[in-house]
Amino acid sequence: MADQGLVRETACAVVEKLNSGEVTPLDLLDVLEKRIAAVDGKVNALPILCFDRARAHAKALMQKPAGQRGLLAGMPVPIKDLFNVEGVRNTQGSPIFKDTIAARSDLVVEHLENNGGVVYAKSNTPEFGAGANTFNEVFGATLNPWDTSRSAAGSSGGAAVALATGMAWLAHGTDMGGSLRNPASFCGIVGLRPSIGRVAHTPSATIDRNLTVHGPMARNVEDLALLLDAMSGEHAADPLSLPAPATSFLSAARSGKKPTRIAYSTDLGITPVDPEVAAVTRKAAERFAEAGAIVEEAHPDLREAHECFHVLRAFDFAMTKAALLHSKRDLLKPEVIWNIEEGLNLTVEQIARAEAQRVAMTARTVEFFEKYDLLLAPATIVAPFPVENRYVAECAGKKFENYVEWLGIVYAITLACCPALSLPCGFTASGLPVGLQIVAPPRGDAKLLAGAKVLEDILGVRGTTPIDPRPPKQ
Repeated sequence: MADQGLVRETACAVVEKLNSGEVTPLDLLDVLEKRIAAVDGKVNALPILCFDRARAHAKALMQKPAGQRGLLAGMPVPIKDLFNVEGVRNTQGSPIFKDTIAARSDLVVEHLENNGGVVYAKSNTPEFGAGANTFNEVFGATLNPWDTSRSAAGSSGGAAVALATGMAWLAHGTDMGGSLRNPASFCGIVGLRPSIGRVAHTPSATIDRNLTVHGPMARNVEDLALLLDAMSGEHAADPLSLPAPATSFLSAARSGKKPTRIAYSTDLGITPVDPEVAAVTRKAAERFAEAGAIVEEAHPDLREAHECFHVLRAFDFAMTKAALLHSKRDLLKPEVIWNIEEGLNLTVEQIARAEAQRVAMTARTVEFFEKYDLLLAPATIVAPFPVENRYVAECAGKKFENYVEWLGIVYAITLACCPALSLPCGFTASGLPVGLQIVAPPRGDAKLLAGAKVLEDILGVRGTTPIDPRPPKQ
């Protein structure tokens, strides 16, 4: 039953086939192994494969009756190569850890496997997830399948490319400064940064470390909601984790619940944006009117976002990577060294100021959502750029001060503690995908998914992936 046509099915349809017994988890692994052999050499999305482990897990799962194998029912899922999968390499994209084998899976992986997920691969990521272009010294660069001379963004770039090329139906990612949303935008798939605590994770460095969250990636909103259901739920090992909601996220996505008042902003008041990206996202946002929504130009006051994120990100790097700077400096990429050193040079006053800024921005954003159901903006400020550029150095005539400033349109939303996703909303004149960022108030994940599905139905872009990798345009 290893029919290659299955790669084009939605994840929801495949799970139905698994539950009915029409296909088995082993069939799906056979399909994926063939697809990866045919495609991955052109894009380098899944550098670590663990099919033996996956088949052993699938066989154990198949001892249970179909329909009793968890929400994912044996669905294969790749894990980002920053997180431990027991018995599998976890390089974190760093030469320091290139041969490290994980002794125990991270909490998020255990949770997925307990819910019927089968891990068959690790997806490529920049070193320690730093920077929104997926390349590293261990495996090299991941290429954008829409044009293999272009970046897939990052840091969940391998996951997004695997989805876009039919090497995955669902994928795990994480997001600090847009690490789920940027690659989703660049690759024409959907990526969700959920609310803080929605997905339990193994605490590291601090219990309340929450700039980064784990989240789902998929090819459409319903599949995304399915994976969020499978990832959600509380766990005692993560004291900030939230219980799963009484109503599933998949039900919320399918509810047809329409927003009544929408805000759209080209730039959130804080960043330059490529005019073509602005035009494509604005046109998509205005189509919410077809669902009866009022669409207005507005955004919350996020003026401190750059200063605040710069400090809190640097502090995070100092907490988690300072020991590596002292012992393995020669093996770290320059951007990571810069981030750690910036963090080590911070004063308590700077950290306190940044935390206060975050509190103020979150409060203003929550107040903003008393008037608006959803906030829309570009998910990235440029279309996919040449992969050899380490990052975006300037946009619309403005030069950026560092390698992360071009991500302000997504990290501002991170700071405001909101769930947000990138939805494919159209293409540039040269055929490259553009993502629309849709934002809801904190813990408004269900409202976010419902609204995104309404717009997805209107836009008609769903179904443009998977694609076979396309060579550079001449």
